[in-house]
Amino acid sequence: MITTREWALAGGPDGSERLAARAWAPTGSEPTWLVVLVHGYGEHLGRYERVAADLVAAGAVVYGADHRGHGRSSGERVLVEDYSGVVQDVHRVITQARTAYRTLPLVLVGHSMGGLIAARYAQTHPEHLSGLVLSGPVLGRWAALEHLAAAEVIPDAPIDPATLSRDPSVGEAYAADELVWHGPFKRATVNALLTEMERAGEAGSVGGLPLLWLHGSDDRLVPLEGTRGGIVSLMGEDFTARVFPGARHEVFNETNRDEVLGEVVRFARRFAAPAPGA
Repeated sequence: MITTREWALAGGPDGSERLAARAWAPTGSEPTWLVVLVHGYGEHLGRYERVAADLVAAGAVVYGADHRGHGRSSGERVLVEDYSGVVQDVHRVITQARTAYRTLPLVLVGHSMGGLIAARYAQTHPEHLSGLVLSGPVLGRWAALEHLAAAEVIPDAPIDPATLSRDPSVGEAYAADELVWHGPFKRATVNALLTEMERAGEAGSVGGLPLLWLHGSDDRLVPLEGTRGGIVSLMGEDFTARVFPGARHEVFNETNRDEVLGEVVRFARRFAAPAPGA
């Protein structure tokens, strides 16, 4: 059984915004590791219910929040003028999680744009983490974003749901989700993303922090080859990569999702505290 809690967390510039935060915890047992989820562009944490449930079943307690301007959080939709502020929002979530779970090993899991945010958190606050998991992260080069930055007018072209997963129900649910942003990128957000990608490249390796990189070989939204260079500059002494043949962008929602989540659990169990009585 799982207990879910939702609350409003101060975030955004000077704490002026409200972040929609939530936590999933096991009922009747003590967790042995802590996960903080960092979601991608235009989406929200509610799309990770099944991921959270699987991680809780594997002994974790899971925290996260909708980014500013995303999901149920406040702020102009998908407007981010400086991603260093979003990294600080993640720190607020982690600080909150640590008020309840002070000693559990923490694994930060970031997907897509959330992978960039999680990577930047690892570069700036490595002492708070036991491990880092990046799924289809926006690192290195993202040609589609560069094209948007060069365009005189950013086209109103929503993400193609078919690029998310080989499971058509994933794309259908995404297209019907009213909390997902289906409009165009905003230029300030595009510029801020490019700036943060440059910062990630300049900051370099996470050193001894264990890193697990997950990517689909058929990721047409954030192509594998564009990310590879960013991963090479980020990885340190403890690095594992898993590229899933035929998988698309959302590997946690793919047809082989059990295999993908199994990789995360195996990675995390290197750090997980012994279960009570073990």
